[in-house]
Amino acid sequence: MAGQRRTQRTSARRTAGFGLAVLVLASGCTTAHKPVDPTVDEIQQTLDARGEAVVEGDRTGYLAALDPGAAALRKQQGREFDNMADIPFDAWEYRIRGVRHQGARAVADTELRYRVDGYDSAPVTADRTLELTERDGRWYVTADEPGTGAPQQLWQQGDVRAVRGSRSLVLGVGQDDKRLRELAAAADRAVPAVMDAWPSKWVGRVVVLVPSSVESMGRLLGAPAAGYRGIAAVTTGETGRKDGTTADRVIVNPEAYGLLGDFGRGIVLTHETTHVATRADTSAATPMWLSEGFADWVAYRGTGRTAAETAPELRDAVSGGEVPVALPDDEGFAFGGDADALARAYEGGWLACEMVADRWGEDALREFYRTVGASEHREGAVERALGEVLGITADEFTARWQDYLRERLG
Repeated sequence: MAGQRRTQRTSARRTAGFGLAVLVLASGCTTAHKPVDPTVDEIQQTLDARGEAVVEGDRTGYLAALDPGAAALRKQQGREFDNMADIPFDAWEYRIRGVRHQGARAVADTELRYRVDGYDSAPVTADRTLELTERDGRWYVTADEPGTGAPQQLWQQGDVRAVRGSRSLVLGVGQDDKRLRELAAAADRAVPAVMDAWPSKWVGRVVVLVPSSVESMGRLLGAPAAGYRGIAAVTTGETGRKDGTTADRVIVNPEAYGLLGDFGRGIVLTHETTHVATRADTSAATPMWLSEGFADWVAYRGTGRTAAETAPELRDAVSGGEVPVALPDDEGFAFGGDADALARAYEGGWLACEMVADRWGEDALREFYRTVGASEHREGAVERALGEVLGITADEFTARWQDYLRERLG
């Protein structure tokens, strides 16, 4: 079973223990968006050199940004640099959001932005809080921590092994090459299946992260691992990017994924790849039953599986006379709750999308998805799309869905 995409990032960062004056970056009252203090420019120069060293694979240059006296930091940062040696970065930069400084000490709140060459059409972003000290007119980093709520990066968990597929890049920690190659092959099969079901412009490639454990998966998501134990994979990314750019990551739970057979693994990766493909047309207006149901519709499309085989939990409920009174709400897709209820939510969303494709056609299902996602607000989005695309009301849609459940599962 695939997981929910809207994860909450709740990790904490270490804060500096000394008083600092606040240095605010340029606002509308300054010209050319220049910092109001040259300290920001000087710190930016240090961080720019650090970013260039990552892209160029220059370990010495990367460590040159660190305080020469910070032995523990230099050891830890050197290890992280070595861990990410297999990752083909083509961009790595820090954007300073604000600096608090007093004398020769400073704390910079930054946004790290990086891209993987050949796979990311937009940068991945991560908040970082850097502590710095000035020596002989130059600023050096003395601490590098996640910003408030920011998750870990994969290379902070160990040595990253990279396997390139024809349409995928699999990055793993604590995994053997055979498993990574198998994942790349499965992702390579998922991409064309998604392209056939969703013939819209998207990047056509997928980056898969495989941490060493479910606990490590939780750290990548900035959330407790307990909620992901039964979840085979999740996809992270920014919804609603109308420029078609993307930097999504499919994050695999090695424990739950490892329990699946070949068919189940294919379903999971096709489901998650669908989220990558539909990202630009998914927004806050898109209910979970539609985003998750559509991803399952793509994943099961053409497999020959019956509704009873695909939706066993809902089948048991419907055959027992318990037909749902409404489409699943977003809360029904929450992690960490009743596993059977979660399964019924996914199955109900899938059968709603299956019904649209069956009764109105696949093109109508795709148009319905896009129309809902194009709405600015959740309220009324589904109702308007039902009227515009399918020509029915929400009550009529629910009634037809209930009849469809009885027909396919009863």
